[in-house]
Amino acid sequence: MPQTFFDALAVRTWCGLALESLGRAREEIDAINVYPVADGDTGTNLYLTAESAVAAVEAVFTAYDVGKPSLADAVRAMAHGALIGARGNSGTILAQLLRGMAQVLAADGDTVHTDGSGLRLALRHAADSARQAVAHPVEGTVLTVASAAADAAGAAEGDDCGAVARAAYEGARAALAATPGQLAVLERAGVVDAGGRGLLAVLGALVETLTGEAAPRFSAGHTRVVGVSDGSRGAPSGAGSVSSAGAEQCADGTEEGGPAFEVIYLLEAEDTAVARLRERLDGLGDSLVVVGGDGLWNVHVHVNDAGAAVEAGVEAGRPYRIRITHFGAGDVHTTGAERPPRERAQRAVVAVVPGEGLAGLYGEAGATTVLARPGEPPASGELVEAVRRAHAREVVLLPNDAELRHTAAAAAEQARAEGIRVALIPTRSAVQGIAALAVHEPERRFDEDVVSMTSAAGATRYAEVAVAERQSWTMAGICQAGDVLGLVEGDVAVIGTDVTATAETVLDRMLSAGGELVTLVLGDDAPEAIAEHLEARVRESYLAVDTVVYRGGRQGALLLIGVE
Repeated sequence: MPQTFFDALAVRTWCGLALESLGRAREEIDAINVYPVADGDTGTNLYLTAESAVAAVEAVFTAYDVGKPSLADAVRAMAHGALIGARGNSGTILAQLLRGMAQVLAADGDTVHTDGSGLRLALRHAADSARQAVAHPVEGTVLTVASAAADAAGAAEGDDCGAVARAAYEGARAALAATPGQLAVLERAGVVDAGGRGLLAVLGALVETLTGEAAPRFSAGHTRVVGVSDGSRGAPSGAGSVSSAGAEQCADGTEEGGPAFEVIYLLEAEDTAVARLRERLDGLGDSLVVVGGDGLWNVHVHVNDAGAAVEAGVEAGRPYRIRITHFGAGDVHTTGAERPPRERAQRAVVAVVPGEGLAGLYGEAGATTVLARPGEPPASGELVEAVRRAHAREVVLLPNDAELRHTAAAAAEQARAEGIRVALIPTRSAVQGIAALAVHEPERRFDEDVVSMTSAAGATRYAEVAVAERQSWTMAGICQAGDVLGLVEGDVAVIGTDVTATAETVLDRMLSAGGELVTLVLGDDAPEAIAEHLEARVRESYLAVDTVVYRGGRQGALLLIGVE
C-alpha cells in the first residue's frame, strides 16, 4: 500500500536510495550528456551532489541518541548538503529542487510528517524555484521534466504520498521521453536530456521509498539512439557512443566554440548583492544558475574569462570552494590549463588527513593530501580530484578513517575508470597512514609496494583521546558531555576526567600487548605537557620502545596514538 505520510525517516531512506540509483545510472547518464556542454559528467555531478546531501542527513540522525530529527531538520539538512556539494549545471539545479521542497516541508518546524497534499506542494515549489534560478530556462531539459513531475503530482487524487510520488514519476518519465523533440541538440545526438534522466532516477527512489516497490524502468530505447550527421536514428549503441553532431550546440542554443570554462563557487552574500551578481555574470557567459538563499549561495556559470567570474563573486560577498574547469581538457584547473602538460609520475600516494599539521607532514613525505576538517568528511569527488591532482599512473589511496571506507572505494572505482591504477589501503587512522607512508618505496613494483604499506598499516594499533560532546552509551559505560574518552581501535575503552591520565591509561593498555614504536599526534587543544609526560612513561616503563611526536593541528581529537 502507498505510504500516506512523508517523515524524517522517509527523507533519509529517499536520499540513500537516490544515491544508489544515481550510482547505477551514472555511466549511462554521463554517456548521453550533450547539453549544455558535451563534457560527459552529468551523471557524476548528480551523484556527487546527492552524496553530499546523504552525508548531511546522516549527520543529523547521528546527532540524536534518542528519538529522531523532525521532518524540518531532515529536509533542511538534505537541502544544505546538496547546496554545498552541488557540482556542475545539473547538480546545481538538483540542489535547488531539493531546497524548494525543503522550503515547503520545513515551513512548520514542528511538523512530524506531511501527507500527499504537502508532497504535491513541495514538488510544485521545487520545480518553480529551480526554473527561477536559471537565468535563461530552456525547454527539453531537467526543468521541463521537473515541471511535468509537479503537474502530474498536482493531478493525483487522494492524500497518499505513494500515489503522489508514482504520479510525479510517470509525468517525469513521459516528459523525459519527449525531450529530443524539444531540443535540437538532443534530437541530433539521438538522446534524451541527461539531467532529466538523473532527476527521473531521484524520483524513482522516492517511489520506492514511499511504496516499497521499484519504479518502472525507463526504456533503454528512449535513453540513447545513435544519431548520424543527417539527424536520422539507428539502433541503440553502447555507453559513450554519442554522435559528433551532439556536441555542436552549447548552452542557450549557441554553436560549438562557446565558453571555455565552467566556474562554480559557494558564496556568502546578501540577497541584494546576489541580484547584481546575476546581472554581471549573465553578461559574462551562459548556463548561469544561482541557487540558495539565507546568506549562502551556489554559483554556476560558463565563461571565457574565469577570473572575471570569480572577481564578480568577490564584489558580491565571500566566494570559497572555487572550482574552475577547462572544457575539453578533462578536469584541469586554469592554474594548469595555461601551462604545457606535465609528464605523469609513475606512482603517488593520496591521503586523507585530519589536521593541517599532518597535512604538512604527509606533504613533506611526498603525499597528495585531502584535509578532513572536524565534522566535514570529504566526499568521493574530492578524493577523485586529489587522485587526478597527484598526476600519476599508479596511486596508493589512504583514507585514514574507517567511516571513509565506502567513500574511498567509490573514488578508487571512478579513478580506475579514467585509466589510473589505484590501490586502496584500508587505513582507519592517520597513524596507520604514517606507518604505511614510512615504508613506501616508489621504485618497487606496485604490488610489492602496496603489500608492504598494507602490512605496516595493519601492524599499527591505533587509539585517540577526545572529549565527549553529549551523554551517550559506550562500550565502557555511560559517558557525560565533557568526559574524556579513550578510544582504542574505534571503541571507547576508557572514560575519564583528566586528559593526561586517560591518555596514559590508553597507552598502557596498548603497550601491554607489546610494541616497538609509539607515535603521538597532538591536537591544538591537547595539554602542553602531555607529550613529555607520555614520553617519560614509555621510557621508564617499557624497554626498547621508541616514541615520536608530531603536531597535528586542528584535528578534532586531542591526541592520536599509534603503536607499531
